[in-house]
Amino acid sequence: MNSSNSSFSSRWSLHGQSALVTGGTRGIGRAIVEELANLGAHVYTCARSKEDLTRCLKEWEKAGLHVEGCVCDVSSRGQREALFHNVSSTFKGKLNILVNNVGTNLRKPTVEYTAEDFSHIMSTNFESAYHNAQLAHPLLKATGQGNVVFVSSVAGVTAIRSGTLYAASKGAINQITKNLACEWAKDGIRVNTVAPWYIKTDLANEVLKDEDFTREVISRTPLRRVGEPFEVASVVGFLCLPSAGFVSGQVVTIDGGMSANGFFPTKD
Repeated sequence: MNSSNSSFSSRWSLHGQSALVTGGTRGIGRAIVEELANLGAHVYTCARSKEDLTRCLKEWEKAGLHVEGCVCDVSSRGQREALFHNVSSTFKGKLNILVNNVGTNLRKPTVEYTAEDFSHIMSTNFESAYHNAQLAHPLLKATGQGNVVFVSSVAGVTAIRSGTLYAASKGAINQITKNLACEWAKDGIRVNTVAPWYIKTDLANEVLKDEDFTREVISRTPLRRVGEPFEVASVVGFLCLPSAGFVSGQVVTIDGGMSANGFFPTKD
């Protein structure tokens, strides 16, 4: 292989890199784990369910993917700290990639949200991601080429019928992406976010069971369908590659054109 081919191959590979993906046994998280592992990364993941984690680890091992993991509820500060102790031990004090994927939602009118609802959604969606980034920083800095990707939502970009607390938590993620990209650039760390629209996951499927609602979603989406988890994972994978080395501080919407659609009816 000549030098130009070798350079091309290395730009499109994560071989030799380490990655942590939170919430990696279902939906978008699982797709991201598999994307990064197939690109050559050694991936560490976590899940609340020991049963789900054990099943997935066996499947990944059978597929020849280099994935390890532990049980962790990332809404718990103590469990997050234990998670990063495990990650640091596994990767010898270094980490190339952090993907903050975990999220939850509770759809209610704004005036019906309780203090407990506020705490649950914000601690799971925003506080956990923020704290994970803090914990990951020294490990990412140690590599000289760290990479953080947050999984947000178009709900943090524009108004959609997902609940104000969910939107607020995702909007906060989108903003810290820009701040961290600037603050941590001196440490060789890039920071980006992906913001999906409706994707076929357990969380989305709960509302997509309503056929009328699904028709409304599709009518607002120029590509006229709901997205697939791998379509989010492939963008995350790209953002982690050396080929994306000059991309930082970006919120990339993955929405079939929805956020660009002011008023452009999908019917001819």
